[in-house]
Amino acid sequence: MVRETLLLRAGLALLPVALASGCAIPGGQHQADTALLLPASYSRDNGLHTHVSADTAWRDYFTDPQLQTLIEQALARNRDLRSAVLQVQEAQALYGIQRAELAPAVGLAADGSRGRTPADLSPSRTAVIGSQYSVGLGVASWEIDFWGRIRHLEQAALQNYLATDAAQRALRTSLVAELAHAWLLQREYDQRIAIARASVASRQESTRIYTRRYQVGASSRLELTQVQTLLTQAQALLEQLEQARERNGHALALLAGGPVDLTPQAGLPDSLPPLQAGLPSSLLTERPDIVAAEHQLAAANARIGAARAAFFPSISLTGMFGTASSELDGLFQGGSRSWSFMPSLSLPIFTAGRLRNNLNLAEVRADMAVARYEKTVQSAFRDVADALSARHWLERQLATQQQGLQVQRERTRLVRMRYDSGAISYLEVLDAERSLLQAEQDWVVTRRQLLATHITLFAALGGGALGSTPAPLP
Repeated sequence: MVRETLLLRAGLALLPVALASGCAIPGGQHQADTALLLPASYSRDNGLHTHVSADTAWRDYFTDPQLQTLIEQALARNRDLRSAVLQVQEAQALYGIQRAELAPAVGLAADGSRGRTPADLSPSRTAVIGSQYSVGLGVASWEIDFWGRIRHLEQAALQNYLATDAAQRALRTSLVAELAHAWLLQREYDQRIAIARASVASRQESTRIYTRRYQVGASSRLELTQVQTLLTQAQALLEQLEQARERNGHALALLAGGPVDLTPQAGLPDSLPPLQAGLPSSLLTERPDIVAAEHQLAAANARIGAARAAFFPSISLTGMFGTASSELDGLFQGGSRSWSFMPSLSLPIFTAGRLRNNLNLAEVRADMAVARYEKTVQSAFRDVADALSARHWLERQLATQQQGLQVQRERTRLVRMRYDSGAISYLEVLDAERSLLQAEQDWVVTRRQLLATHITLFAALGGGALGSTPAPLP
């Protein structure tokens, strides 16, 4: 009895030391050097005043009511985003499971047995009928985290949860940008279709006039066929644009997670708010994909600590405290108290290299996480730099095309005047009309591409406040 009491006291004395875990093994120290990954500034940043930051939500940037309705619908009903949200909930549950390993699992157990021992097996050589009943609280194989193995695994699960949530926010940013691009393309088709329809209507009228002139002998058959050629070209362009608009509408419906209102709009919006890129270093905190990669790196470092702690002894406790009696009504009478305490220690001696290779694997995976983090940072910088470069050159292209469109309209007017005076053939009118229609279409396309660079830059800078990182579980 004295031996068991001393053993119990020793185990209880060990608990606060184990819980304090002063001998915890540190995790890995695999880190990326971001100073070598990012330059000090962007070469094409024009220094405008609007800047996407943590307090710039997509509603503040995309102010068109139709687009806001589409984005709200997509954030509520898009299936890819729904899957990402469920993955966050899965990672949260896994973190809760791993964290629960730090605390003992206490259970209530009640047992009862009754049996008969035959006479030839009984020491008294008489048949014996015996009973045994017990009720108690027990702890089964609670591993004391003396070296920090479980806490490193808990930290890895937490970092994985935060990484999954950041990845979900990155998907939200991508979804909003992709939907805005598709909406902008739909508006481009609306404007190009309006131009094509106006051209078809004008050429139908020209065909009617030249058909009548040919019938009365005022025009040749060649001129009539040239006018008809212009009409069929405009009709073919209109049909191509209508098909492309329907296809893009299907893409919009898929992104939005259901049917959408595809009523034709007036055309492209006049502008989107200009954006200032800020410093490249701000991407480290504002880009959710970089935040996710950083949490993945932290999780990999934590797993190194768990792999190192596996080399040290494992201490587990199993115990029970309750009452036991041979009679059911004697369970709670005096003298029926019972307890058991069974500490155990396990020290790995020979594992055929399993523990060493497990540590090597954790370190290699941490190095891989560093490489992925660095690649994510570099890709983020390229995304912003590409968007700034595209904005710069498309602004110049649009200005040049605007001048060219004005020249083309003037050329078409002059060619028509010369044809009406009989100075040139209708072939030159045909060429001028065709070139004017193409110039108008190209100008609309370039305008849409320029507006799209603002959306691309908005997403490349992190997409504003599309959701904050959740707090750890209490």
